[in-house]
Amino acid sequence: MAKKNKNTEAAGNDLLENPEALAQQFSRTEEFVEKNKNVVLVVGGLFLVAILGYMFYNYYVGEQDKNAQRDLYQAVYYFEADSLGRALNGDGNNFGFLEIIEEYGMTNTANLAHYYAGATYLKLGDFDNAVSYLEKFSVSDYLVQARAYSLIGDAYMGLQEYEKAVSFYEKAANYNANKQFTPTYLVKAAIANEKLNNLESAIANYQTILDDYYGATEYSDAKKHKARLQGALN
Repeated sequence: MAKKNKNTEAAGNDLLENPEALAQQFSRTEEFVEKNKNVVLVVGGLFLVAILGYMFYNYYVGEQDKNAQRDLYQAVYYFEADSLGRALNGDGNNFGFLEIIEEYGMTNTANLAHYYAGATYLKLGDFDNAVSYLEKFSVSDYLVQARAYSLIGDAYMGLQEYEKAVSFYEKAANYNANKQFTPTYLVKAAIANEKLNNLESAIANYQTILDDYYGATEYSDAKKHKARLQGALN
């Protein structure tokens, strides 16, 4: 154990117990401030500017996000109504997903617009743009993030890049696995593996459903497809 410095401890006690010593210390501090007045003012000013800048940034982004949310509401309405051109590009009065991303890029709403833009391009069969926008989307919500990975897998299936599709389907399946959605992602991974003639990998995808997700909607089909693929291997 390190020994205490007696001189330092004594000095500390003097400051606490001796008013004159404390007054001398304050006097030294005042002298330092007086001699370095410009430095102190500059450092203090910079600190104040940083605090004010941070507060203004948060306020500005918050206000921008409110505006973006209003536009996103209308764009999502068009998306759900399959009015995909308006969903992407707006209607002349409200921004579409692409304009929201451009105008409100710093906001959480713009991040969500990347997801919807990617999903819209996927519906349109523009798989390259679907991948591009979906890969720029990131969120802490484990259900939505896994869904985004699955949609990227769908886009790669459309591009017939089956290895990449498998990678993203399995990424979706392994991202906070749950009984509601994971079996669906595993089935998609199995289909992509079968496209690659990776029958053992496809069987493993189905086996995971049988091992971990009894009672899932996909359970019975997983059992049938596993048996079918095993028969193909024999």
